[in-house]
Amino acid sequence: MLGETTLIKSNPLLVTTTRGPITENRHAGAYAIADNRGVIRASCGDVERGLLPRSSVKMIQALPLMESGAAKDLTTEQLALACASHEGAPIHTTRVAEWLDTMGLTEDALLCGPQPPRDKAMRAARVPASRLLNNCSGKHAGFLTYARHVGAPLDAYIDPAARVQLDVAQAYAEVTGEDAPLAYGIDGCSAPNFIASIAGVARAMALFADPSGQGRARGEAMTALRDAMRAHPLLMSGEGRACAALIEATDGRAVVKTGADGVFAGIVPESGVGFCLKIDDGDRAASEALCTALLVSLGVLDDAHPTTARLARTPIRNFNGEHVGERRVEVLAM
Repeated sequence: MLGETTLIKSNPLLVTTTRGPITENRHAGAYAIADNRGVIRASCGDVERGLLPRSSVKMIQALPLMESGAAKDLTTEQLALACASHEGAPIHTTRVAEWLDTMGLTEDALLCGPQPPRDKAMRAARVPASRLLNNCSGKHAGFLTYARHVGAPLDAYIDPAARVQLDVAQAYAEVTGEDAPLAYGIDGCSAPNFIASIAGVARAMALFADPSGQGRARGEAMTALRDAMRAHPLLMSGEGRACAALIEATDGRAVVKTGADGVFAGIVPESGVGFCLKIDDGDRAASEALCTALLVSLGVLDDAHPTTARLARTPIRNFNGEHVGERRVEVLAM
């Protein structure tokens, strides 16, 4: 069982930041690319170490919602929101509020806690923190939908020992190949976040890329969630966010999802592979750079695309706008 005693080996340097001739920051990490047979196609670093993938696996957390039939009347927009780490913009909050209203609920039913908006316009307007603004409010609306469908208490849907999260844990163990019971930490939104290896999450993402070997219900669930994220990147992420930018830059050939503290998961349907990466020090920009470089290496993102340059070869500028350094990805072992 993966847990706090998992041995963490030294990982290689993957992303650096330079300032002039000086390497100022060094970011070690690991990544794995897998196919839907569970074969690791490429890897770097300690991919068997346990990690909390945070929000990068929201599509896995939504599997019970889909497989149970609870989502049969949900729109693709709602499915994207169930997998979202959104900005708290009106396009997000109005849709989550409407979703709750169809169940006769208000935002008080959300157990994710209040969060200030990330959206620039909402911040400028000094909109106060709320549960609807929480970047996980769509995921929690999905939990509530599932809880109501199976008759579970709505006020306990985030309890690790209650029906909703037990079913999430079961689905999570099955698709990652990890042994139950799973260790977990409590995420920022108060829901449990289950541990897995980097390789295990990569294998799970490969199943979303090509679920042909899964049972009918799971295969249809994985396809629907993946395609909803691909169809609505701004709902699943937000304006200017790396997830939305990369999905759009690949013309939907890849679906990527970030998680806090330097995690990314990726789904590449055309080649039937999935990947997971973790930057050891949790640096968000470094994880975005590495994710971008992996998409280029997998042939679904043009190396000359402006998004590639912005995220993988990020210029460091001073307050006079002068180019004084760069963030870049080191050579990948593909």
